[in-house]
Amino acid sequence: MQAKSQVRICEIVTRRGSTELTYNHISARSMSVSPAYYANQFFFKSRLISKKPKLKLYCSIIRPTVTYACETWVLKETIINKLMVFEREVLRRIFGPTKEREGTWRIKTNDELDELIRHKNVINHIKAQRLSWFGHLHRMLKERMVKRVYKWKPMLT
Repeated sequence: MQAKSQVRICEIVTRRGSTELTYNHISARSMSVSPAYYANQFFFKSRLISKKPKLKLYCSIIRPTVTYACETWVLKETIINKLMVFEREVLRRIFGPTKEREGTWRIKTNDELDELIRHKNVINHIKAQRLSWFGHLHRMLKERMVKRVYKWKPMLT
């Protein structure tokens, strides 16, 4: 069964031929992840389920959906910020608030969240995916089209 409208790869080819990831495409990608995230929101909110399975769900379903085809993205500061904000929103839902000594509650800071996930944030995941793709590209047979395009050098006129 095919969907009528489907957001596929979050990139466009500009008139100059460069691949550019736009802010609107990240918003569209975030919206396509929303059903997966909000369908499991009860799971993320539940106090009966420990943090480890919640984090595994995020890392195995939600993050890969957000970062689909990330090997080709051109990351700009606005895109990085948008991705980090989305990730922190999910992580704050997973890890919940922190109780202070006085008995007050506060949300976790960005640094606390970064330490909890051991600095394996979405941007580091994208960089690892790029490196993995680069290794895959170098191991390809030279007859493959992708390898030929990568090795191609324009002739000087």
